[in-house]
Amino acid sequence: MTVDPDDPALDDDRVARFFWYHTSTQPDWPTCNFDPAAVLTPETRMMMGGGERVAEWAARQRAKALHIGTYEAAVHNMLRRLRDQADQRSRFYLYRVRLNPSVVVREGWLIDPSDFVGDVVLDKVCPPGVDVARYLNYHEDPGGLSLGLGREVIASVQQVPVPLPDAWDADWVREAVAALETASDAPVQATGKPARFMRPASPRAVLGRELAAALAGRLPVNLRDQFTSTAAFAEGDDPARWARRTSALLDLIGNPTRVLSALGKAEHRQV
Repeated sequence: MTVDPDDPALDDDRVARFFWYHTSTQPDWPTCNFDPAAVLTPETRMMMGGGERVAEWAARQRAKALHIGTYEAAVHNMLRRLRDQADQRSRFYLYRVRLNPSVVVREGWLIDPSDFVGDVVLDKVCPPGVDVARYLNYHEDPGGLSLGLGREVIASVQQVPVPLPDAWDADWVREAVAALETASDAPVQATGKPARFMRPASPRAVLGRELAAALAGRLPVNLRDQFTSTAAFAEGDDPARWARRTSALLDLIGNPTRVLSALGKAEHRQV
């Protein structure tokens, strides 16, 4: 995998003129006076080795680079977190980012410098005198260029919650809800040799997963598994709430014009 040599983001003078994107569960990203230890319980602090160890850990967290990239990378990041992290019920926000026009861009581009959890130490990619480093993203929008940078490089952001409220296909939602409500929600134990390894599932949950998989078939191949996992119907889910959220999530991917229009109307927040 390599970068398209015609990618306009390879032009140093144009990097600060582009819109860049990010998704986060933080309603005020990038957070001013970020304190990663603020959410730690006393028990967690003790397990980490006490105050000194916690302070060292917090300093390492603050030394991480921020990541911004294409719209596709931002949405892909949200899907990954919904599937792989404890964010299934979290509210996400999409940010459109403008950089300070005077940023100094590192020459060329890097192979994705992220570790196995997606972290990058800022000083390793942006040495003194450099504000922004381009890198080939392997994980989100693979093949696209993303940026590693510090908070002070960002001039302003615009923000909208995603998926957008009411951004669903009313006809699909109506049909899906009607089908789900007629399916039993009583779990049924699977049969056959693999049955002992499988949890009982209701016909309603099975149908919901089939509906999600059918929607995923409309998406690019690299997003289908994440969408199917993210949109999977769980036992006890409300059919109407699930259908609206799942359809709106598809719209976020398949109809970016709607959310980009909403971003264009959002207030610019200085950082």
